[in-house]
Amino acid sequence: MKAIVLNHFIAIACLFFLGCQSVQTPPPAIDYQLLNSNQFELKPIESQENIFALDDDIKVKLDQYIKGNSSTIRQAKQLLKFLMHNGDNSLAYQSGANLVASEAFYSLNANCLSLSILSFSLAEHLGLDAQFQRVHIPEYWDQSQGYSLLTGHVNLIIKQSNRREENNQIYFFSPTSVTVDFDPNSREQKFKTSKISKERITAMFYNNKGAMHMIKAQYDLAYSYFKAAIEIDPAYSGSWGNLGILYRINNMYELAERTYKHALFVDPNNNTALGNTAILYRLTERENQAEQIEIQLEIKRKNNPYYLIVKGNEALAKDELNQAIHFFNEARKLDKNIHDSYFGLAKVYYYLGNMDRAERYLKLALKNAEFLHDKKRYKGKLAAFKYLASR
Repeated sequence: MKAIVLNHFIAIACLFFLGCQSVQTPPPAIDYQLLNSNQFELKPIESQENIFALDDDIKVKLDQYIKGNSSTIRQAKQLLKFLMHNGDNSLAYQSGANLVASEAFYSLNANCLSLSILSFSLAEHLGLDAQFQRVHIPEYWDQSQGYSLLTGHVNLIIKQSNRREENNQIYFFSPTSVTVDFDPNSREQKFKTSKISKERITAMFYNNKGAMHMIKAQYDLAYSYFKAAIEIDPAYSGSWGNLGILYRINNMYELAERTYKHALFVDPNNNTALGNTAILYRLTERENQAEQIEIQLEIKRKNNPYYLIVKGNEALAKDELNQAIHFFNEARKLDKNIHDSYFGLAKVYYYLGNMDRAERYLKLALKNAEFLHDKKRYKGKLAAFKYLASR
């Protein structure tokens, strides 16, 4: 069956996140009245302490594994090996796997936000100096249950102090560090980074959980998480934008529009909130205003292969197969190493009944896949092709 791509984007964090500012001081005039909705019932959610906590078993295993007299950098490298040895060497991004630190330890197929939270908590237990970072990558989309999830990326840097005292003498030396990054593409390309706080990371975690519950139509939980994200970090625009989507899909159009505008007030570069504003304008018969926004966003995104892949999936969902081929091919021209464009072409040719070309593009998707869960998915589909061909 073809996936139905709904007409809105959701901002999630990590593998990637959106709406994150480098300067994290809350802007003036935060409109907390936008949170006063009687339509939703507040549900209990994890505290920040719960999110970062390690259980006693993890602490004992870590202390036994790490040599306490090692240098900071050596301990950081040992920490990475500890993570790898605990799992199956398949530290894989799973967009819906938003796990607290202890859960992520026992199930390493989490998203990189959860794995970065786990790494931070392990480093903190060892007394190491760890700092979360935003990685400034191009806009990227993932697909989950018919939604387009616009995402971004974070990692963790563990630093060695540049001060040492010996015999009442103070010595300074150049700082060294180890970067903990669970995305192979980000590791290979040197993207700009900026520091982000533990509060911002917590807001991202809440925002992700809210997005996943919204997808499942669990709206009370979604509202509870978005509200918690905003309360701990009101300058995180992604949570305001997703709260606007929640209001929109519950037919609270006036409140949704105000919330989108507030997301843009917090971060004028939040393209997700801007695009969702255009969708709301179309729903409320303001076609000219919607079209102006869409043209503006199209100009910004026309050279982004991930955006073209989203456009291809939207065309595919509407049975506009020639348009889908066009978008997937344009994405492939911009970056021939992205597996999603090959998978998109494989789907189109499967629907057209051209099994040879579908299999060819599926093999290219497998060849270019980075993560184990994608490779397993493509291998399973290729096995199904062989089974059908043998009948």
